[in-house]
Amino acid sequence: MQVPLLDLKPQYHQLKAEIMAEIDAVCDSQMFILGSKVEKLEQELAAYCRSPFACGVSSGSDALLMSLMVEDLGPGDEVITTPFTFFATVGAISRVGAKPVFADIDPVTFNLDPDSVERKITARTRAIIPVHLFGQAADMEPIMALATKNHLTVIEDACQAIGAEYKGKRVGSIGDYGCFSFFPSKNLGCFGDGGLVTTNAAKRSEMLKFFRNHGMNPRYFHKYVGGNFRLDALQAAILSIKLKHLDDWSAARQHNADDYRALFAAAGLHADRVVLPGVAPYATRHIYNQFSIRVKNGKRDAVRDALRTAGVGCDIYYPVPLHRQECFSDLGYHEGDFPASEQAAREILALPIYPESTREQREYVVQTIAAALH
Repeated sequence: MQVPLLDLKPQYHQLKAEIMAEIDAVCDSQMFILGSKVEKLEQELAAYCRSPFACGVSSGSDALLMSLMVEDLGPGDEVITTPFTFFATVGAISRVGAKPVFADIDPVTFNLDPDSVERKITARTRAIIPVHLFGQAADMEPIMALATKNHLTVIEDACQAIGAEYKGKRVGSIGDYGCFSFFPSKNLGCFGDGGLVTTNAAKRSEMLKFFRNHGMNPRYFHKYVGGNFRLDALQAAILSIKLKHLDDWSAARQHNADDYRALFAAAGLHADRVVLPGVAPYATRHIYNQFSIRVKNGKRDAVRDALRTAGVGCDIYYPVPLHRQECFSDLGYHEGDFPASEQAAREILALPIYPESTREQREYVVQTIAAALH
Protein backbone atom coordinates (compact mmCIF):
# COMPACT_ATOMS: atom_id res chain seq x y z
CA MET A 1 0.00 0.00 0.00
CA GLN A 2 1.13 3.55 -0.76
CA VAL A 3 0.17 6.23 1.76
CA PRO A 4 1.46 9.70 0.82
CA LEU A 5 2.15 12.23 3.54
CA LEU A 6 -0.10 14.62 1.60
CA ASP A 7 -2.16 14.14 -1.55
CA LEU A 8 -3.69 17.31 -2.99
CA LYS A 9 -5.09 15.71 -6.13
CA PRO A 10 -8.49 14.59 -4.70
CA GLN A 11 -9.13 18.12 -3.45
CA TYR A 12 -8.21 19.59 -6.84
CA HIS A 13 -10.37 17.19 -8.84
CA GLN A 14 -13.35 17.98 -6.59
CA LEU A 15 -13.05 21.69 -7.41
CA LYS A 16 -11.38 21.61 -10.82
CA ALA A 17 -14.26 22.90 -12.93
CA GLU A 18 -14.96 25.84 -10.63
CA ILE A 19 -11.28 26.71 -10.28
CA MET A 20 -10.59 26.57 -14.00
CA ALA A 21 -13.57 28.84 -14.68
CA GLU A 22 -12.17 31.39 -12.22
CA ILE A 23 -8.70 31.15 -13.74
CA ASP A 24 -10.20 31.76 -17.19
CA ALA A 25 -12.08 34.79 -15.85
CA VAL A 26 -8.90 36.29 -14.41
CA CYS A 27 -6.99 35.60 -17.62
CA ASP A 28 -9.76 37.19 -19.69
CA SER A 29 -9.65 40.28 -17.49
CA GLN A 30 -5.83 40.48 -17.68
CA MET A 31 -5.94 41.98 -14.15
CA PHE A 32 -3.34 39.89 -12.34
CA ILE A 33 -1.99 42.00 -9.46
CA LEU A 34 -4.20 42.96 -6.48
CA GLY A 35 -7.59 44.25 -7.68
CA SER A 36 -11.14 43.06 -6.97
CA LYS A 37 -10.31 39.35 -6.52
CA VAL A 38 -7.80 40.16 -3.79
CA GLU A 39 -10.15 42.63 -2.11
CA LYS A 40 -12.93 40.02 -2.09
CA LEU A 41 -10.64 37.42 -0.53
CA GLU A 42 -9.44 39.89 2.10
CA GLN A 43 -13.03 40.55 3.16
CA GLU A 44 -13.80 36.82 3.29
CA LEU A 45 -10.68 35.97 5.29
CA ALA A 46 -11.12 38.87 7.69
CA ALA A 47 -14.58 37.49 8.48
CA TYR A 48 -13.28 33.92 8.73
CA CYS A 49 -10.45 34.90 11.08
CA ARG A 50 -12.81 37.18 13.05
CA SER A 51 -10.50 40.12 12.55
CA PRO A 52 -11.61 43.54 11.27
CA PHE A 53 -8.77 43.91 8.76
CA ALA A 54 -6.87 41.60 6.42
CA CYS A 55 -4.14 42.27 3.88
CA GLY A 56 -3.29 39.72 1.19
CA VAL A 57 0.44 39.28 0.63
CA SER A 58 2.90 37.21 -1.37
CA SER A 59 3.69 34.51 1.23
CA GLY A 60 3.58 33.65 4.91
CA SER A 61 7.27 34.53 5.13
CA ASP A 62 6.57 37.99 3.73
CA ALA A 63 3.61 38.37 6.10
CA LEU A 64 6.01 38.01 9.02
CA LEU A 65 8.63 40.26 7.45
CA MET A 66 6.15 42.97 6.59
CA SER A 67 4.65 43.00 10.10
CA LEU A 68 8.11 43.59 11.56
CA MET A 69 8.81 46.31 8.98
CA VAL A 70 5.58 48.15 9.77
CA GLU A 71 6.57 48.15 13.45
CA ASP A 72 9.98 49.61 12.43
CA LEU A 73 11.96 46.88 14.13
CA GLY A 74 15.65 46.77 13.34
CA PRO A 75 19.19 46.80 14.73
CA GLY A 76 19.30 47.00 18.51
CA ASP A 77 15.84 45.46 18.91
CA GLU A 78 15.14 41.96 20.24
CA VAL A 79 12.26 39.68 19.27
CA ILE A 80 11.41 36.62 21.37
CA THR A 81 10.24 33.49 19.60
CA THR A 82 10.60 29.70 19.55
CA PRO A 83 13.56 27.70 18.22
CA PHE A 84 11.17 24.88 17.26
CA THR A 85 9.47 26.20 14.14
CA PHE A 86 10.02 26.62 10.42
CA PHE A 87 12.95 28.85 9.49
CA ALA A 88 10.80 31.71 8.15
CA THR A 89 9.71 32.78 11.65
CA VAL A 90 13.25 33.63 12.68
CA GLY A 91 14.52 34.50 9.21
CA ALA A 92 12.15 37.47 9.13
CA ILE A 93 13.57 38.80 12.40
CA SER A 94 17.12 38.59 11.07
CA ARG A 95 16.19 40.18 7.75
CA VAL A 96 15.07 43.41 9.44
CA GLY A 97 18.32 43.46 11.43
CA ALA A 98 16.77 42.67 14.80
CA LYS A 99 18.09 39.98 17.14
CA PRO A 100 16.17 36.71 17.53
CA VAL A 101 15.93 35.68 21.19
CA PHE A 102 14.75 32.13 21.79
CA ALA A 103 12.49 30.81 24.55
CA ASP A 104 11.79 27.12 25.05
CA ILE A 105 8.60 25.26 24.23
CA ASP A 106 5.94 23.44 26.18
CA PRO A 107 6.73 19.74 25.60
CA VAL A 108 3.07 18.78 25.21
CA THR A 109 1.99 21.33 22.59
CA PHE A 110 5.38 22.21 21.02
CA ASN A 111 4.40 25.89 21.39
CA LEU A 112 6.12 28.71 23.29
CA ASP A 113 6.26 28.30 27.07
CA PRO A 114 5.11 31.67 28.51
CA ASP A 115 7.31 31.25 31.60
CA SER A 116 10.34 30.83 29.36
CA VAL A 117 9.30 33.94 27.41
CA GLU A 118 9.10 36.00 30.60
CA ARG A 119 12.68 35.09 31.54
CA LYS A 120 13.93 36.36 28.16
CA ILE A 121 12.45 39.87 28.28
CA THR A 122 15.03 42.67 28.47
CA ALA A 123 15.05 46.43 27.95
CA ARG A 124 15.74 45.76 24.25
CA THR A 125 12.74 43.46 23.71
CA ARG A 126 10.27 44.93 21.23
CA ALA A 127 8.09 42.02 20.16
CA ILE A 128 7.04 38.40 20.75
CA ILE A 129 6.24 35.97 17.93
CA PRO A 130 4.29 32.98 19.24
CA VAL A 131 3.86 30.21 16.67
CA HIS A 132 0.64 28.20 16.55
CA LEU A 133 2.53 25.08 15.51
CA PHE A 134 0.94 22.17 13.64
CA GLY A 135 -2.51 23.77 13.88
CA GLN A 136 -2.80 24.22 17.66
CA ALA A 137 -2.99 27.62 19.35
CA ALA A 138 -0.18 28.75 21.61
CA ASP A 139 -1.09 29.84 25.14
CA MET A 140 -1.94 33.42 24.23
CA GLU A 141 -3.43 34.83 27.45
CA PRO A 142 -0.18 34.91 29.47
CA ILE A 143 1.77 35.98 26.39
CA MET A 144 -0.59 38.93 25.85
CA ALA A 145 -0.32 39.82 29.56
CA LEU A 146 3.48 39.90 29.27
CA ALA A 147 3.19 42.05 26.14
CA THR A 148 0.85 44.53 27.82
CA LYS A 149 3.03 44.74 30.93
CA ASN A 150 6.19 45.35 28.91
CA HIS A 151 4.71 47.36 26.00
CA LEU A 152 5.56 44.73 23.39
CA THR A 153 4.08 43.97 19.97
CA VAL A 154 2.66 40.47 19.47
CA ILE A 155 2.88 38.98 15.99
CA GLU A 156 1.05 35.65 15.78
CA ASP A 157 2.66 33.20 13.39
CA ALA A 158 -0.51 31.38 12.38
CA CYS A 159 0.92 30.07 9.11
CA GLN A 160 -0.02 26.48 10.03
CA ALA A 161 -3.20 27.27 11.91
CA ILE A 162 -5.92 29.05 9.93
CA GLY A 163 -9.22 28.47 11.76
CA ALA A 164 -7.61 27.21 14.97
CA GLU A 165 -9.01 28.70 18.16
CA TYR A 166 -7.75 29.74 21.57
CA LYS A 167 -10.53 29.78 24.17
CA GLY A 168 -13.01 30.32 21.35
CA LYS A 169 -11.01 33.11 19.67
CA ARG A 170 -9.60 32.56 16.22
CA VAL A 171 -5.82 32.69 15.98
CA GLY A 172 -4.65 35.81 14.20
CA SER A 173 -7.27 37.95 15.95
CA ILE A 174 -5.64 37.98 19.39
CA GLY A 175 -2.28 39.72 18.93
CA ASP A 176 -1.40 42.91 17.07
CA TYR A 177 -0.84 40.99 13.83
CA GLY A 178 -1.71 37.53 12.56
CA CYS A 179 0.40 35.99 9.79
CA PHE A 180 -0.90 33.21 7.54
CA SER A 181 0.58 31.12 4.75
CA PHE A 182 -1.27 29.67 1.75
CA PHE A 183 1.60 27.43 0.67
CA PRO A 184 0.03 24.42 -1.11
CA SER A 185 0.57 22.04 1.83
CA LYS A 186 -1.38 24.21 4.27
CA ASN A 187 -4.99 23.43 5.17
CA LEU A 188 -5.96 26.34 2.91
CA GLY A 189 -3.40 26.29 0.13
CA CYS A 190 -3.15 28.09 -3.18
CA PHE A 191 -1.36 27.07 -6.40
CA GLY A 192 1.99 28.55 -5.38
CA ASP A 193 2.91 31.06 -2.72
CA GLY A 194 0.48 33.37 -0.95
CA GLY A 195 -0.14 34.81 2.48
CA LEU A 196 -2.19 37.15 4.66
CA VAL A 197 -1.75 39.55 7.54
CA THR A 198 -4.66 40.27 9.87
CA THR A 199 -4.80 43.10 12.38
CA ASN A 200 -7.31 44.69 14.73
CA ALA A 201 -6.06 48.27 14.18
CA ALA A 202 -7.11 50.48 11.27
CA LYS A 203 -3.78 52.35 11.25
CA ARG A 204 -1.80 49.11 11.06
CA SER A 205 -4.04 47.91 8.23
CA GLU A 206 -3.36 51.10 6.31
CA MET A 207 0.39 50.74 6.84
CA LEU A 208 0.38 47.11 5.75
CA LYS A 209 -1.15 48.05 2.42
CA PHE A 210 1.48 50.78 2.00
CA PHE A 211 4.32 48.39 2.73
CA ARG A 212 3.15 45.53 0.47
CA ASN A 213 3.37 47.84 -2.57
CA HIS A 214 6.80 49.46 -2.14
CA GLY A 215 5.49 51.98 0.39
CA MET A 216 3.70 53.69 -2.48
CA ASN A 217 0.52 55.77 -2.43
CA PRO A 218 -0.41 57.44 -4.71
CA ARG A 219 1.42 55.86 -7.64
CA TYR A 220 5.13 56.73 -7.78
CA PHE A 221 4.98 58.59 -4.45
CA HIS A 222 6.78 56.67 -1.71
CA LYS A 223 6.32 57.62 1.91
CA TYR A 224 7.97 54.42 3.20
CA VAL A 225 10.47 51.84 1.98
CA GLY A 226 8.28 48.79 1.58
CA GLY A 227 8.62 45.85 -0.77
CA ASN A 228 6.90 43.83 -3.45
CA PHE A 229 4.69 41.78 -1.14
CA ARG A 230 1.54 41.70 -3.26
CA LEU A 231 -0.87 38.77 -3.59
CA ASP A 232 -1.87 38.10 -7.18
CA ALA A 233 -5.43 37.82 -8.41
CA LEU A 234 -5.13 34.22 -9.65
CA GLN A 235 -4.17 32.96 -6.20
CA ALA A 236 -6.89 35.05 -4.56
CA ALA A 237 -9.55 33.65 -6.89
CA ILE A 238 -8.44 30.06 -6.16
CA LEU A 239 -8.38 30.67 -2.41
CA SER A 240 -11.89 32.16 -2.43
CA ILE A 241 -13.20 28.91 -3.90
CA LYS A 242 -11.26 26.69 -1.51
CA LEU A 243 -12.19 28.75 1.57
CA LYS A 244 -15.80 27.57 1.23
CA HIS A 245 -14.60 24.01 1.92
CA LEU A 246 -12.01 24.72 4.61
CA ASP A 247 -14.17 23.88 7.62
CA ASP A 248 -15.14 20.53 6.11
CA TRP A 249 -11.48 19.72 5.45
CA SER A 250 -10.50 20.74 8.97
CA ALA A 251 -13.28 18.57 10.41
CA ALA A 252 -11.97 15.62 8.38
CA ARG A 253 -8.48 16.18 9.79
CA GLN A 254 -9.94 16.22 13.32
CA HIS A 255 -11.78 12.97 12.59
CA ASN A 256 -8.59 11.39 11.28
CA ALA A 257 -6.70 12.48 14.41
CA ASP A 258 -9.35 10.86 16.63
CA ASP A 259 -9.13 7.72 14.50
CA TYR A 260 -5.36 7.58 14.93
CA ARG A 261 -5.76 7.83 18.71
CA ALA A 262 -8.12 4.86 18.71
CA LEU A 263 -5.85 2.83 16.43
CA PHE A 264 -2.73 3.51 18.50
CA ALA A 265 -4.59 2.50 21.66
CA ALA A 266 -5.87 -0.69 20.02
CA ALA A 267 -2.31 -1.54 18.93
CA GLY A 268 -1.04 -1.15 22.50
CA LEU A 269 1.28 1.69 21.54
CA HIS A 270 1.24 3.69 24.74
CA ALA A 271 3.20 6.73 25.88
CA ASP A 272 6.25 4.69 26.91
CA ARG A 273 6.87 4.10 23.19
CA VAL A 274 4.78 6.63 21.23
CA VAL A 275 3.43 9.95 22.51
CA LEU A 276 0.47 11.23 20.52
CA PRO A 277 -0.13 14.96 19.95
CA GLY A 278 -1.28 16.65 23.14
CA VAL A 279 -4.20 19.06 23.02
CA ALA A 280 -4.18 21.83 25.60
CA PRO A 281 -7.50 22.71 27.29
CA TYR A 282 -7.26 26.27 25.95
CA ALA A 283 -6.87 24.99 22.37
CA THR A 284 -10.59 24.85 21.68
CA ARG A 285 -10.10 24.11 17.98
CA HIS A 286 -7.05 22.19 16.75
CA ILE A 287 -7.01 22.00 12.95
CA TYR A 288 -4.16 19.44 12.56
CA ASN A 289 -2.02 20.84 9.80
CA GLN A 290 0.25 18.02 10.99
CA PHE A 291 -0.25 14.95 13.17
CA SER A 292 3.13 14.81 14.86
CA ILE A 293 3.92 11.95 17.20
CA ARG A 294 6.95 11.50 19.45
CA VAL A 295 8.79 8.19 19.12
CA LYS A 296 10.56 7.41 22.40
CA ASN A 297 13.74 5.52 23.33
CA GLY A 298 15.82 6.76 20.41
CA LYS A 299 13.77 4.82 17.84
CA ARG A 300 12.34 7.70 15.79
CA ASP A 301 14.68 7.27 12.83
CA ALA A 302 14.12 3.51 12.73
CA VAL A 303 10.35 4.05 12.64
CA ARG A 304 10.73 6.68 9.92
CA ASP A 305 12.80 4.29 7.82
CA ALA A 306 10.31 1.46 8.32
CA LEU A 307 7.42 3.67 7.24
CA ARG A 308 9.21 4.84 4.11
CA THR A 309 10.20 1.29 3.21
CA ALA A 310 6.52 0.30 3.56
CA GLY A 311 5.43 3.12 1.24
CA VAL A 312 4.18 5.48 3.93
CA GLY A 313 5.00 9.17 3.62
CA CYS A 314 6.26 10.79 6.81
CA ASP A 315 8.57 13.64 7.71
CA ILE A 316 10.47 15.27 10.56
CA TYR A 317 9.30 18.77 11.45
CA TYR A 318 11.92 19.86 12.58
CA PRO A 319 15.19 17.90 12.84
CA VAL A 320 17.46 20.79 13.92
CA PRO A 321 16.16 23.49 16.30
CA LEU A 322 16.88 26.97 15.02
CA HIS A 323 19.32 27.86 17.81
CA ARG A 324 21.55 25.07 16.44
CA GLN A 325 21.39 26.17 12.80
CA GLU A 326 24.70 27.29 11.32
CA CYS A 327 23.37 30.65 10.14
CA PHE A 328 22.47 31.59 13.74
CA SER A 329 25.75 30.48 15.32
CA ASP A 330 26.64 34.10 16.03
CA LEU A 331 23.78 34.25 18.56
CA GLY A 332 25.93 32.17 20.91
CA TYR A 333 23.51 29.39 21.78
CA HIS A 334 24.66 25.85 22.60
CA GLU A 335 23.29 22.33 22.80
CA GLY A 336 21.33 22.04 26.03
CA ASP A 337 20.10 25.65 26.10
CA PHE A 338 16.54 24.63 25.13
CA PRO A 339 16.05 21.04 26.28
CA ALA A 340 12.35 20.72 25.40
CA SER A 341 12.95 21.91 21.84
CA GLU A 342 15.98 19.66 21.45
CA GLN A 343 14.11 16.61 22.71
CA ALA A 344 11.22 17.31 20.35
CA ALA A 345 13.65 17.51 17.43
CA ARG A 346 15.02 14.07 18.34
CA GLU A 347 11.63 12.38 18.71
CA ILE A 348 9.09 14.02 16.41
CA LEU A 349 7.59 12.40 13.32
CA ALA A 350 4.66 13.63 11.21
CA LEU A 351 2.16 11.08 9.85
CA PRO A 352 -0.37 11.40 6.99
CA ILE A 353 -3.56 13.14 8.13
CA TYR A 354 -4.88 14.88 5.00
CA PRO A 355 -8.68 14.96 4.75
CA GLU A 356 -9.10 12.35 2.02
CA SER A 357 -6.91 9.70 3.65
CA THR A 358 -8.77 6.46 4.46
CA ARG A 359 -9.24 4.31 7.53
CA GLU A 360 -7.44 1.48 5.76
CA GLN A 361 -4.43 3.75 5.19
CA ARG A 362 -4.34 4.83 8.83
CA GLU A 363 -4.57 1.21 9.98
CA TYR A 364 -1.61 0.39 7.74
CA VAL A 365 0.39 3.31 9.17
CA VAL A 366 -0.18 2.22 12.76
CA GLN A 367 0.47 -1.46 11.98
CA THR A 368 3.77 -0.50 10.35
CA ILE A 369 4.80 1.53 13.40
CA ALA A 370 3.81 -1.28 15.76
CA ALA A 371 5.88 -3.78 13.78
CA ALA A 372 8.88 -1.44 13.80
CA LEU A 373 8.67 -1.09 17.59
CA HIS A 374 7.97 -4.78 18.31
